[in-house]
Amino acid sequence: MLTDAPLIDPFQRAIRYLRVSVTDRCDFRCVYCMSEQMTFLPKKELLTLEELDRMCSAFVRMGVEKLRITGGEPLVRRDMMTFFRAMGRHLETGALKELTLTTNGSQLDRFADDLAAAGVRRVNVSLDTLDDAKFAAITRWGRLAQVLKGIDAAQKAGIRVKINAVALKGVNEDELFDLQAWCADRDMDLTFIEVMPMGDLGNEDRLAQYWSLKDLRARLDDRFTLVDLAERTGGPARYVQVQETGQKIGFITPLSHNFCESCNRVRLTCTGQLYMCLGQEDMADLRAPLRASPDDAPLEDAIRAAIARKPKGHDFDYSRQMVDGQVSRHMSHTGG
Repeated sequence: MLTDAPLIDPFQRAIRYLRVSVTDRCDFRCVYCMSEQMTFLPKKELLTLEELDRMCSAFVRMGVEKLRITGGEPLVRRDMMTFFRAMGRHLETGALKELTLTTNGSQLDRFADDLAAAGVRRVNVSLDTLDDAKFAAITRWGRLAQVLKGIDAAQKAGIRVKINAVALKGVNEDELFDLQAWCADRDMDLTFIEVMPMGDLGNEDRLAQYWSLKDLRARLDDRFTLVDLAERTGGPARYVQVQETGQKIGFITPLSHNFCESCNRVRLTCTGQLYMCLGQEDMADLRAPLRASPDDAPLEDAIRAAIARKPKGHDFDYSRQMVDGQVSRHMSHTGG
């Protein structure tokens, strides 16, 4: 039986936020996200755009108010604008408060106007450096100029852009103030993210890359007046306002600060697996009940059963100089 009862986890957190990875494919190969020679999922395993619509609509019906589309790179999936336009109907009814996406920016120049027309008002662009050579080294396949052109297009279309930068020790430490100033000049908020122990470590030593945001913030504090903001999005970021520029800077510290107490989100992979916590291996298969019946009741039952298993928190910990709590899947599979 279909019911509109809200999704409440065992710790009395209402689940209002769904992040959906629509593809594991990407046109970059960022060193902290995936290996250069990736083996991608067979396309038959991926949810179709119609299945994604049905899945997301079920979550919206059950109280999800914010939908963030991720990947891989979501805009490399064929006909993605069909899905964004379809989700727009939930914005029109008011059931969905926000439809947004996280992107590497490479395709924004092509799709910014279409995204704006579909109701997207805000995007997060992953950008760790403003240096061409570093950008090529970090992304392996990416071109900085293409991303900057995409950011221009998004702002021109009236979409607010927030920059997400992974803090990488010895890589972009020397660009801290350049990134901050560039974002301030363009009226863009900026969020720094600690590198996370996801996927095959390969040749990338996560401990060597780890730059504590406590140290990063201290450097900002030396130059600016930072005012802590009470703002909470239900997500991991803690925000400050830079008094001198007015811009907002966020810090996502999964390794040095536990943000789990207010977590109101779950993550759906492109194959229909629901992860109740980014830092845990436990997941629920929603593809099977979705495909087993045209009736959404079994799907809703599976969603409720999964939310009932949502843990209180994650296990990431670098404090003992080892990668405790590492999970085996790549970020590109779960979604950033």
